[in-house]
Amino acid sequence: MTLLIVGLVLFLGLHLVRVVAPGFRSAMVGMIGLNGWKGLYSLVALVALALIAYGYSLAPVVNVWFPPPGMNHLTVTLMLIATICLVASLLPAGQIAAKTKHPMVLAIKIWAFAHLLSNGDLRSILLFASFLAWGVILRIALKRRERAGELVRPPFVSARYDAYAVIIGLVVWAAITFKLHELIIGVSPLAM
Repeated sequence: MTLLIVGLVLFLGLHLVRVVAPGFRSAMVGMIGLNGWKGLYSLVALVALALIAYGYSLAPVVNVWFPPPGMNHLTVTLMLIATICLVASLLPAGQIAAKTKHPMVLAIKIWAFAHLLSNGDLRSILLFASFLAWGVILRIALKRRERAGELVRPPFVSARYDAYAVIIGLVVWAAITFKLHELIIGVSPLAM
């Protein structure tokens, strides 16, 4: 469990640097340059993700609660919405991106919440609750930065990007749901 916690603290802490220590990023860019900062940031993020994955796999399964029957179906359905939001965040702004404001953060929050619904073991609760809390904190911070004028969201471009987000999101969701989740994670989301 220790490796999982260290990985979570490292990954989520790194992704909250701008929130908790706004001047740190600027200072690092001043010291090692923008590309140096991006390289260091990426390296630490990858190491942290590896620690999370490895720590999760080593952590004992301690059941805290048992999800009611059918909860995995709700999770799978919510994951479709999360996947569409994630894809929308990577495309030029359509209505989905414009209305949700920060579709990637929303996708992560939906992903974490959905997985909390269908996973009642301690390691899963720790993993998904941490990401959900991070998403909430980040969304609040982004809203404050917008109000202060520090952050400007890309303007609406075209509704066709919403169609792309839905189509691509559906394909990605189907690939994950019907094959990749079981292949990579070792658990089928469709298992009863």
